Amino acid sequence: MCLAHQTALSARVKVLIDHSLPFLLAHGGFQIQIEQIAAALNRAGVTCEWLRWWDATQRGDVIHFFGRPGRGYIEFAHEKGIKVVMNELLTGLGSRGSTARMIQRQVISVLRRSSFFDRCGWQSYELADAVIANTSWEAHLMRHMFSAPPERVHIVPNGVEDVFRSHKGGERGKWLVCTATITPRKRVLELAEAAVEARTPVWVIGKPYAEKDPYFQTFLKISANHPDLIRYEGSIQSREILADVYSEARGFVLLSTMETMSLSASEAGACRCPILLSDLPWAHSTFGENARYCPITNDRSATAKYLREFYDHAPDAPQGQEALSWEDVGRMFREIYERALSTSR
Repeated sequence: MCLAHQTALSARVKVLIDHSLPFLLAHGGFQIQIEQIAAALNRAGVTCEWLRWWDATQRGDVIHFFGRPGRGYIEFAHEKGIKVVMNELLTGLGSRGSTARMIQRQVISVLRRSSFFDRCGWQSYELADAVIANTSWEAHLMRHMFSAPPERVHIVPNGVEDVFRSHKGGERGKWLVCTATITPRKRVLELAEAAVEARTPVWVIGKPYAEKDPYFQTFLKISANHPDLIRYEGSIQSREILADVYSEARGFVLLSTMETMSLSASEAGACRCPILLSDLPWAHSTFGENARYCPITNDRSATAKYLREFYDHAPDAPQGQEALSWEDVGRMFREIYERALSTSR
């Protein structure tokens, strides 16, 4: 497609962004991802609006749905001549073992002709005009588990803001850094307990979904009892300050039980910060040999051992990796929208 035609087509594209969970109910990386993509689309010359569910007069060419829309949602959109791009994070599925995935695939196959299949939204992978995966691992799962047509599956990694890409590392301090929502899935409490046992300083940056959450309260007690090893001052809103933190940290640690493509890990990696992640497929498909990996275990001593080894060898560990800019991501999505609009179903 020539540049002049591409630019003209982009000017006609109007994208409506939709998501099933209000931001006011749960914060996190997915919210940042959606907001950054919306801003990047506008910079890429794509008209972008939040879908106003109450506005029957709103019009658009493409709905970019973050999550899994139901079959009816997609069919109604198609009746209106609107293409649907589906952008789901396979956090749980992508973190399960091979046996669990095999059983789920068999269940999906058995239920394919039932009404339950429609209620689960599994057919959406076959009906959507484009399906977005953050990693090659997710793309494989979408094709293998949900029969998404290979030609409609697109891999679009998360981008990283320029403030992180411009930091190439500085003088490293003593603190390992963990940037995450303080919730059981992220295993921040378990990380703090292992850090105390390993005598390894960890700075936790983030906040809980609810201040009265017992998990968070237990974490606060540990940080209060061990201020020399567990540093906690809440979240950091300034992206410039966060980039400085990553650039000066001894390393970045995220030991979550489930993940898709951690935005904070990508930001730390762009700042050339050594990285330790849970030994999960998403991590290997994203960072490969540019990170270190820790098994997910309830054995605190085993986790402490990996943490201490990472801390001791962090100066010699791989120094993160480059990441796409959000502008790169915006251009990738623009091409996907244009392809969907030019393809007849």
